[in-house]
Amino acid sequence: MFTGIIECMGELHERIEEQDNIHFNLSSQISDQLKVDQSVAHDGVCLTVTQLKPGAHIVTAVRETLLKTQLKHWEIGRQVNLERALKMGDRLDGHMVQGHVDQTAKCIARQEQGGSWKYTFELNQPHLGQLIEKGSVAVNGVSLTCVNVSERQFQVAIIPYTFEHTNFCKILPQDVVNIEFDVLGKYILAQHQHKKIDYQR
Repeated sequence: MFTGIIECMGELHERIEEQDNIHFNLSSQISDQLKVDQSVAHDGVCLTVTQLKPGAHIVTAVRETLLKTQLKHWEIGRQVNLERALKMGDRLDGHMVQGHVDQTAKCIARQEQGGSWKYTFELNQPHLGQLIEKGSVAVNGVSLTCVNVSERQFQVAIIPYTFEHTNFCKILPQDVVNIEFDVLGKYILAQHQHKKIDYQR
């Protein structure tokens, strides 16, 4: 479980394709503190550390992950948002994030607003009620509040600190990002749908 509060960014140095999988080699300021088998969110995707190198770590994305996320588009030199798993007793400063990406979205607008930035994203499929006005959403693993929500679009506002300390500073129109909807909202929606089905029976 994660919170959507990014610890640092890692830099991708190598990607090795092996059958349907891709191994990613990244360096970061937390790499030396990681352990093999540890879960770390990379742009909001929960990946397992498989190997450690001085100042770097390696993770593997399997076919299902590559199909559901934008990891297949990662190129050498990419800056990746990193967050280690939440410890029991830690403050939950963002919202509960599982690291399980629901779908991707395309940035269709980025507007500077006197020191902050407004981004507009278009989902690759309707969110089916999983986004609500002023609800939580994780974009590339960053916990954010969504506004101006429609069936396929939403907006987020980015403060200077988030802009400078995550890869939002690199996101431009036409770029693809990972989206994870609020897990609490997903459970509530699923429960509602089950009750509706039972009632119809």
